[in-house]
Amino acid sequence: MASGRRKSSKAGAGGQGEKVPDPAISLEDLKQRLETEFPEPFRPGGSLSIVRIAHGEAQLRYAFHPRSLRPGGTISGPTMMILADSAMYVAILASIGWVPLAVTTNLSIHFFKKPGPRALDAQCRLLKLGKRLAVGEIAIRSEGEDELAAHAVSTYSIPPNLR
Repeated sequence: MASGRRKSSKAGAGGQGEKVPDPAISLEDLKQRLETEFPEPFRPGGSLSIVRIAHGEAQLRYAFHPRSLRPGGTISGPTMMILADSAMYVAILASIGWVPLAVTTNLSIHFFKKPGPRALDAQCRLLKLGKRLAVGEIAIRSEGEDELAAHAVSTYSIPPNLR
């Protein structure tokens, strides 16, 4: 943890009452930087929106658009992969600050259910955050549903000397 970063009293993934660092970047700063670097998906009214960030976590929403449907009226697999990868990227940036050169090295996704034509929500939780690699899991659900539509596990490479 970088010096000067405050710790939050919120319970983290490690258990109740465990001190978890605050996000390394503010939600507004992160949104602004992503909108600049990735203007199509992250612009206001774009397909992706960040709902919440915390150290080691991110929650994103993929707005429904008919172009994301595949034959049969279900949201396409590539759309869910975009959401999973974006949620992982945001969770990492929330944890280490603005390091835009962090890149996906692996993404494995399991599709459980065909999501209907509506928004998708993704919840990402980092399982391991090291100096060079981060591993996380992403749960994807259709808006308003508890049952998983997909589950992904991802690994990102973090560039050396940029943390």
